[in-house]
Formats: sequence, structure tokens, C-alpha cells
Amino acid sequence: MDRRKNIFLIGPRACGKTSVGRRLAARLNSEFVDTDHALVQSVGCEIEQYVALNGWEAFREREAAILARESEPGGRVIGCGGGIVLKPENRTILRTGIVIYLKVDPVELVRRLRRDPNTGQRPSLTGQGLTAEVETVLAQRAPLYESCADYVVSAASVASVVENILARLERSPGLFDRIC
Repeated sequence: MDRRKNIFLIGPRACGKTSVGRRLAARLNSEFVDTDHALVQSVGCEIEQYVALNGWEAFREREAAILARESEPGGRVIGCGGGIVLKPENRTILRTGIVIYLKVDPVELVRRLRRDPNTGQRPSLTGQGLTAEVETVLAQRAPLYESCADYVVSAASVASVVENILARLERSPGLFDRIC
């Protein structure tokens, strides 16, 4: 078994987990895994379709199985779905690695989601309009993101976020050796 720790990127939709994760993994010479992408590959359809057919609870169960599977072996950078922190068993898995919360202002999240061509393929989490949904979801999840995080990073440009993460990891005695 690989003894290196995984780096888990958490945060809401459109906070940059995939973009940051790809670049961070490249810089660390590690594999990048996106749990949403792994789930789509596993079920053979888009998340919106899976949720419409099976419901959110089935989705969360499948998501938990994907997280458990993709967490072995270690040494990976894993971009987690925005709701990964909702299940206690997922939070337990996250504690086995280094958790980085990519924090974004709600106004910026709404702006990013409006620009994202995939937003229409994302199932609504609350049935509210976009701005209200972002505010509602962040109110529910931000405390969970914060409690899981080893590091909270303001999600600005991808390059600056990656540099910020690398600097924090390098300043932690012995930590960098456990991930590289």
C-alpha cells in the first residue's frame, strides 16, 4: 500500500477544484482524480441524469463508494464533489489525507456558475434560483468545509492557488515528504 497521503480538494461547485487539482497534481508529479468524473464513468451517464433517475440519496451513496475507492492508493490529488462533506463516512476518509478548502465568495461563485457551460447539466440542489441556491448551500456546507480543512485557501486564479498550496505544504515540517 502507498503510504503517501492524498490531498483532497473540497469546496462548492465552481470553486476550482478540478482546475487547481490538475495543475497541483502535475506540479507534485501525482495522479489527479475528480470524484464527479469517476462517478460519471462508473454509472455511465451524467450526474443530472443519475440524480433524476435515482435521487440524491443514491447519488451520495455512489459518491461515497467512489471516494473510498479512489482514496487507495495514496499520493493522489483528489478533487471532491461539493457535497462530499455531507456524509460522516466521507469526512472520516478525508481525515486520512490533507484537506484543502478552496473558499470562494458567494458573489464570485454565482458569477463563475453563470459563465460555466456545464451549469445547465448540474442538478439543482435546492430548487431555488442560482443566487439563493449558492447562499443556501454555502450556509449549510461552509461549516463542514471549515471543520474538515487542514488549510483554507482563497480560490483566486488557478496559478496563485496552486502556489499558495505548495507554499503551505512546504512550510509544514515533514508534511511535504509524506505527499511527494
